[in-house]
Amino acid sequence: MRRRANRGRHAQARDPRGHWLLLILVLPVMFGALLFEGWTTHEVDAAKTRQDCTTPVPEAVEKGGPVVNIDKGRVQTAKMPARTVALTYDGGPNPVWTPRLLGLLRKHHAHATFFLHGADAAKHPDLVRRIRAEGHEIGSNTYTGASMGSSSDVRSQLELSLTQKALAGSAGVHTGLLRLPQTTTSDTMCGAEWRAARNATAEGYTLVSADQWFRKPSLGAIRQFSQNDTAFADTERLLKNPGVEKFTTVTSGIGLPSTEKPVSTAERWEGKALIWIKALGNAFVRGMTWVLAIAGALGVLRLVLLIFFARAHVRRLTRFRPRAPWLREVVDPVTVLVPAYNEAAGIESTVRSLLASTHPHLQIIVIDDGSTDATADIATWIDDPRVEVIRQSNAGKAAALNTGLAHARYDIVVMVDADTVFEPDAVHRLIQPLSHPAVGAVSGNTKVGNRRRLLGRWQHLEYVFGFNLDRRMFEVLECMPTVPGAIGAFRRDAVMGVGGVSEDTLAEDTDLTMAMWQAGWRVVYEETAVAWTEVPTSLGQLWRQRYRWCYGTLQAMWKHRHAAVEVGPAGRFGRRGLSYLALFQVALPLLAPIVDVFALYGALFRGPVLSAGVWIGFLVLQLACAGYALRLDGEKVRALWAMPLQLFVYRQLMYLVVIQSVVAFLLGTRLKWHRMHRSGTAAQEIGQPIAYESLSSR
Repeated sequence: MRRRANRGRHAQARDPRGHWLLLILVLPVMFGALLFEGWTTHEVDAAKTRQDCTTPVPEAVEKGGPVVNIDKGRVQTAKMPARTVALTYDGGPNPVWTPRLLGLLRKHHAHATFFLHGADAAKHPDLVRRIRAEGHEIGSNTYTGASMGSSSDVRSQLELSLTQKALAGSAGVHTGLLRLPQTTTSDTMCGAEWRAARNATAEGYTLVSADQWFRKPSLGAIRQFSQNDTAFADTERLLKNPGVEKFTTVTSGIGLPSTEKPVSTAERWEGKALIWIKALGNAFVRGMTWVLAIAGALGVLRLVLLIFFARAHVRRLTRFRPRAPWLREVVDPVTVLVPAYNEAAGIESTVRSLLASTHPHLQIIVIDDGSTDATADIATWIDDPRVEVIRQSNAGKAAALNTGLAHARYDIVVMVDADTVFEPDAVHRLIQPLSHPAVGAVSGNTKVGNRRRLLGRWQHLEYVFGFNLDRRMFEVLECMPTVPGAIGAFRRDAVMGVGGVSEDTLAEDTDLTMAMWQAGWRVVYEETAVAWTEVPTSLGQLWRQRYRWCYGTLQAMWKHRHAAVEVGPAGRFGRRGLSYLALFQVALPLLAPIVDVFALYGALFRGPVLSAGVWIGFLVLQLACAGYALRLDGEKVRALWAMPLQLFVYRQLMYLVVIQSVVAFLLGTRLKWHRMHRSGTAAQEIGQPIAYESLSSR
């Protein structure tokens, strides 16, 4: 393993796996609850409008009463006797109007029949129990109120069975009364609805429709209402009708025994399970609606902030830097530190690109950190007096940098990675901001060299659109959290003043940058200092690299958390930089998987057009911002073609990295170092030759 000397600090036998098992168990339950909620509530496979009738109901039904049963193929009907009215209410229970209607009925000592939706009964079981407790009758209006005649046989069966389960779980009963949704009088049960009616009666249901609206209550009638303000007013008026002696339930009015039957313990528990699943799905939908709104707002806010501050950064460069003649050109000698471990593939390209620098005075120190390949030999064979090679036992990157600092002869130190190739003027441009006495460190502009494959293109877009736009904003806000290890300049006395490069975290570059802020130094970004780095070429390598980055950043944030309450540069960094990292690079990625699940839910159940419109709108906004970032960095805009594909694989991988890192950090896991396999392709994009093979073959 790469960091043997740090085994006690950073290594462990394996990464934590328990939370992935928990996630694997929780996500299917959550998605199952959402699927059930969407399938039932949003009526997938159920028609919201009924079909036109092609055949009438049988004559016995049309001329008979509103209560219909079929016994051995023979239609039987019944109606209310004179001066008796059965008040019936469809849908609900409604948390607003059901209690008001129950109060009104109690005031007039009247009873009624409530034909409930199973979905609402599962959502408000307390109201179902109250309906029964106050002596009213319960019937089924199906689970969602979908048209039974237009639904599939499977859906129709579930509409009935789920309603019975909801009633069993909430009130401990099954009902034998059914009102077909979207029907009123008996003659409206025509065409496909009559087929559904026959199927229902075959299962033992008694169908209840309503009398014509013009039938006088004194003649006896079944009245049908919804549960709303109109129903309340009509009920109140009807209860005062002097021609009615009795307001009762359907079965009591026609002299039938109650159709409500108690359920078994097993059926009651099945019903309770349905209620819990319904509650879980409903809670997920409500919660994720808020999460989606918050995450969407944060995502748009981040894009707006990036563009706003990028424009401010550009204006600052064009207006102020050329007009600052008091800032002298920095031509002081520079020490370049190149820590290396098994970097034989790219070390010569890195060193030779530094030797080709336009900056006249360089000391290049290659610190070989116990490599097991020819890294040190290749660096030694580069015949140039400016290059020094120091060999040490494997101790970690931070220790290697501290070794280099101890051997540095000059006051300006540039720290670079051994897989990075530099533009000729990169070092000279990088150190120019150090002419300002308050600046202690400078971040360079890292670009992706091996970007020809899709994974490399995705990382190229991330470096330009994410990292570099972030750095422009951080400079304007004076809260730069990281000087990247690939290219960064420091005042040597400032680094030594904070104790050198700390080994407390896996993100030594972030830790050092935050320590500089806490010491009162400013950290800026020099976008013209360009270095080309080699990025991971496989998803496994990318995962290991970003896991270490993210985990180390969390360590550094926690270590320097007190900066948020300090004053001066440290306080500005803490309140701005740490808050930004916590909000946009920790909290937002943690919410992102929920957003993706809910986006799928919305596409399936809330309309694919709306979901696609929102997704495309956000993608267009991202493309516009990324195009602007590419233009600022002098990159070709045609690279944007890979960005939509990035949203399906790459983004999810980054979210999982954050989840893994946060869980590992909260559990106190000590993470092992992961080394990326190098292929020496950092200079691929600029075409710089790599010649280490000829040296290593000596």
